[in-house]
This record gives sequence, C-alpha cells and structure tokens, in this order.
Amino acid sequence: MELEDLYKKAKRNNVMDTSGPQRHCSYEETAQSRRGSRCLVAIIVCLGIICLLLIAVILLQHFLTTSKQGYLWGPDGLFICNELKSWSDSRQYCRDRGADLIIIDSEEKQRHISLFVKERMWIGLSDTENEGNMKWVDNSPMKQGFWVVGEPNNYRGNDEDCIEMRPSDSVLENWNDVSCSEMKKGICEK
Repeated sequence: MELEDLYKKAKRNNVMDTSGPQRHCSYEETAQSRRGSRCLVAIIVCLGIICLLLIAVILLQHFLTTSKQGYLWGPDGLFICNELKSWSDSRQYCRDRGADLIIIDSEEKQRHISLFVKERMWIGLSDTENEGNMKWVDNSPMKQGFWVVGEPNNYRGNDEDCIEMRPSDSVLENWNDVSCSEMKKGICEK
C-alpha cells in the first residue's frame, strides 16, 4: 500500500494547472537557483575588478618606466634619445640602456627609420678613427650609404666625422657628415 500512496502523492504534485503560468520548480529548487545566480554574479564582478586592477598596474608601470628612463622602446627595438647630446654622449646614452646608436645596413631599414625621424638625428656611423674610412659603432665598415648629394664632404676640414640623418632630404639621400660636438638627439637600437 505504501507504494500506491507514494504514487498518488507524486501524481498530485505533478498535476499541471493549464489556466495560468506553469511552475516546474519547487521552492527549494528556486532558492538554489537564486543562490547559484548570486554566486555567478559575484564571480563575474570579482573577475571584472581583477581585470581593472591589472590594467591599472600595467598602465602605472608603463608610465613610471618611461618617465624614469626618458625613452620608450618601439616594437622594432628602436628608441630615440629625447635629449640633445653630442654624438659620443648620444652613443653613451644608448649604451647605458643596453643599446647603441643605430646601424642602417639596408635600404629597407633606411626607409623604415626615415618614416619616424622628423628632425636631424645621430646614427651610429662615423670616421673618427680614420678620416674617410666610415665605420659603424660595431666596427663594421659601411657597405651602402644614403648620402645627401655631395656628402660626405668634410666641409670644415677634419671636423666633420659623425653622421646625422636629415629628414628634410629625400629618404634615400639624407645622411650628412657634421661635427661630432653638435647637439642632436640620437636613434638607439637594441
């Protein structure tokens, strides 16, 4: 008899009222569902807060790093020394940051650098050790040059030993020899 009573009771609980909205969940199931959705909302809010904190930390680190060092690495391993310095001081500035003045050994690189150079800047080429024998900062000889027409001309005698880029000239003809003591920004390369 017990099974018949259980069957009748179960049948009574599952009777549907078609006259109004149907409820399939008991009170306990609804309470559990609410607890679950509250938990889900809390998890989403916590994850959102964590994401915002991470973004804030990344931005703070970025601004602190660039303001302390005074330079920002580009995705191509280049940065510009934003201080006016002589050629040797610009080179030292780069070296203090694990880099050196840029070596431009291809037309592709010359074109790339010329895209963002907006003022006269030092590159890593000079003939300070042996007049007329241009060498890069890594001691390799210059194989291809992108000289302004008539350059290098050592205009002031033995005084023009360091090379600058002049963005006012065409992309493939913008190198100029000048005195190493002139004050310019430098292009550093890691």
